[in-house]
Amino acid sequence: MKTVEVNGITMRYEIEGGGPWVTLSHSLSCDLSMWDELAAALAPKFSVLRYDTRGHGGSSAPVGPYSFDQLTADFNGLLDVLDIESTHFVGLSMGGMIAQHLALSTPQRADKLVIANSTSRIPPEAGPLWDERIAIVLAQGCAGVVEGTLARWFTPGFRAAHPAAVARIATQIRSTPTTGYVGCATAIRALDITARIGGIVAPTLVIVGADDPGTPPAMSEVIAATIPGARLEIIPSASHLSCIEQPEIFNRLVADFLKTDF
Repeated sequence: MKTVEVNGITMRYEIEGGGPWVTLSHSLSCDLSMWDELAAALAPKFSVLRYDTRGHGGSSAPVGPYSFDQLTADFNGLLDVLDIESTHFVGLSMGGMIAQHLALSTPQRADKLVIANSTSRIPPEAGPLWDERIAIVLAQGCAGVVEGTLARWFTPGFRAAHPAAVARIATQIRSTPTTGYVGCATAIRALDITARIGGIVAPTLVIVGADDPGTPPAMSEVIAATIPGARLEIIPSASHLSCIEQPEIFNRLVADFLKTDF
């Protein structure tokens, strides 16, 4: 396990392959291993950087709340330590939120963006849902949100047909530190940057699962319509973790986008 001290915390990261840099940023309640398949697909032609977001995996989980400015500063600090000037950035869910903030705050570091199963705004009516999840985790730890999260993240058919893949994600959810979940969930609950993302200049691919109830296609349609020149791809028969439910389609979309001019 590789770790560095960045922005007052320890961050875990992995680097594979060789070529232009591409970073993979995971969802809430997961870690860098969420990207195992995509990392293996990209490593023959890219230098693939994966890292554990503050509060997750092998990175520190200080008491929050956290903010996206802080999470973005964490990542920029990691690039500084690793002497990486710029990178393509693939983010899913929370990782897609970090992607948008990175492209706005330090556009010179964001080459191409892939924003998957994400949103640029949490609507007010969703606030109580996040409050409830935070309360459950404070009372029971992340074990208390495993079943509800899996129900949102995978279609019933995938859960029945791929129990091992689902169990692996369940372990990641259950293992997320309470402070990390609450810190990041608080940042997500406050997200509202739709009015700003029209300023993103990086070529952008937006991906969403057709059956995603957490960040439904309408949220990705807003992102794609607001970022100049962005392209939207909707993956059929996929819920929130589209990179795991439909890896062949997801990985092909990402690889083709990164290898070609947009």
